[in-house]
Parts: sequence; C-alpha cells; structure tokens
Amino acid sequence: MTERRPFCADLSRENGEPLGATASRIDHWFLIEYRGLWTHDALAGSGLSDQVKARLREQVRAVPNGRLLFVRRPDRRRAETLLAFTADSRAGNERLRRFDLGSHEDLRELDLLDEDGGARVEHPLFLICTHGKHDPCCARYGLPLYEGLRDEAEEDWVWQTTHIGGDRFAGNLVCLPEGVYYGRANRVHAAGILDEHLGGRVSLDHYRGRSIYPFAVQAADLPGKLDEDGRLVLVRRLVREGFLRVSLDE
Repeated sequence: MTERRPFCADLSRENGEPLGATASRIDHWFLIEYRGLWTHDALAGSGLSDQVKARLREQVRAVPNGRLLFVRRPDRRRAETLLAFTADSRAGNERLRRFDLGSHEDLRELDLLDEDGGARVEHPLFLICTHGKHDPCCARYGLPLYEGLRDEAEEDWVWQTTHIGGDRFAGNLVCLPEGVYYGRANRVHAAGILDEHLGGRVSLDHYRGRSIYPFAVQAADLPGKLDEDGRLVLVRRLVREGFLRVSLDE
C-alpha cells in the first residue's frame, strides 16, 4: 500500500515556516474568467484558441512583473457574458478595470493594456487560490476560505483563482488592486481579514507581503510599523548607486 504524501501546507505549518516576505512579485494583473477545467498549467491546458493564448502572453510580456490568472465564480457558470479584469498594484497607481466579453475570442482584438479601456472598478477584488490541479493544498484549504469570504463580502468582490504562488501557505488570498497577500487563512479568519482590509489595515497574523515589493523590502516591512490609527505603514524601495535602501511612506 502506497503511503499518502503529506500536504505541503501541513508540513510548512508544522515546521513553523514564516509567512512574511513571501508574496509573489507582481505589479500588473490580468484576470480572465475561464469556466473550463484548470489544468496544472492553466493557460496552456485551456480550451482557448492558439490566437487568444498568444495574444494574452504578448500583453503580459509587454509590462514588467505581469501575471495572468484565470478566475471563476460558481454562481456565474451560466452567465451569458464573460468578464476580464486588469489591475495595477503599483503604489500611487492602484486601479482596477473590468471588460465585458461576448466570448474569449474577443480577447484577440482587446487591448488589455489600454488604461482607459473597459470600466473602472471602484470596489476591491479578493482572489482565493483554489487551483487544486497545481497543488492539492490550494483546493483543500482555498475552497473553505473562498466560501467564508463569499459569505461575508459582496458577491462580485470574491473570485476563485489559479496559482498565485506559495502553495505551502494555503489558504492564500490576494487583495486587489493593492496586491496584498495573506496566507494560512481559513473560513474562520475571512471576516476579520475583510474588516481589516476595508478599514485600511493589515491582518498581521496572516500577512505575507505586498506584491509590488521584492522579498528584501517585504522583509523590512515585517516588524509591522503601525501608525497611531493601527494602520501598517508600508515601505517603498529606493535604489541609489546600486544599494537597496528602505524608507517609510508618509
């Protein structure tokens, strides 16, 4: 009888692996609603045409630190239209835009890089990784987190997503447009994380970092520098003569 392989998230938790400074490095996000099977390599294994796949890869490569994700919501399985979103997480440029699609073939002509394209989204998006074909931990721990957050937030704010990095920290959540990562969260934690985020604060117990910063800067952010209102003061990266320096945002 073959011994069952332990879940990487369980091993990480048991070994006390730190969560901090583990957020994937992403500035620009491309979210495509895809209701088909999510294979291990979601885009390559999808049913999208080769032309659409090439167009999406082209646009992601056109920006620094871009990431393409598939997203879905069970309540939209029979929706007549498809949605796509773009997000910019860079400090001072944070924004979300939504595009309505008749079919995925519309992506062949759609310029997702157009800053004036689509419709501006005035609310946050919460992405929970449930990509079980990439790592079973994501389904095991991501689905309960998704259900918990869905029950607390507005319906169209919460989406399941493909791989966002750090499977061993599942359940994983990214808050857009800021690119704030949380890990080891479950259904019980959902309401608290949501309240903190909407209040402009960071849930430190689950905080992995912010995607716009490299790991070294995320690590500098970890002591949890709080202002008088309890908000986490995020750091920004300054490069001078080849040295990495960190200063506090006002």
